[in-house]
Amino acid sequence: MIDRPFWVFDMDGTLTVPAHDFAAFKREHQLPEDQDLLGAALALGEPRRSAVLQAIRDWEDHLAMTAQAQADALTLLRELRARGGRLAVLTRNSRKGAFVTLNAAGLREFFSDDDLVLGRDCAPAKPAPDGIELLMDRAGYTPAQTVMVGDWVFDIQAGRNAGTGTVLVERHGPSPADWAPWADVTVTDLRDLLTP
Repeated sequence: MIDRPFWVFDMDGTLTVPAHDFAAFKREHQLPEDQDLLGAALALGEPRRSAVLQAIRDWEDHLAMTAQAQADALTLLRELRARGGRLAVLTRNSRKGAFVTLNAAGLREFFSDDDLVLGRDCAPAKPAPDGIELLMDRAGYTPAQTVMVGDWVFDIQAGRNAGTGTVLVERHGPSPADWAPWADVTVTDLRDLLTP
């Protein structure tokens, strides 16, 4: 898989150190704990939906300014770039927030093609495959040439739904058993992908 030329990365938790306390945010805004944050917000009626979505944007923007890169992600990105790989980001955050995060974390140099950085405002959010499909179309790659890397089930579901290779990085301890079928490769450290 390391020889595939196009790599799409989730951002928060995959490229950067996790900083979002989703459970606390849901409690603060009285959202169901058993639903993903975006799904729970979008299910609300107006005007509460708009207010919660704005709170999410404000929260993400605040955290983006202090983002820090994962050490293993930096190593992998450098090696992929040295091999001539093309790199992209697909996040459930806003596209604007993605650029703030990449700059703050010192990762922007790896993602210099602005057209290959997408957020939830560019395509239906993961696990939908639309964002990956749009990135592949823009970069000129097929699913067989592409890898989706993430730390959450929605990331690898999006990759599988788009027909790409999938890498799950277990940042939060062992993943639930029902995530395993979605991942072609599971690692605890992204540098493990560089080991034959």
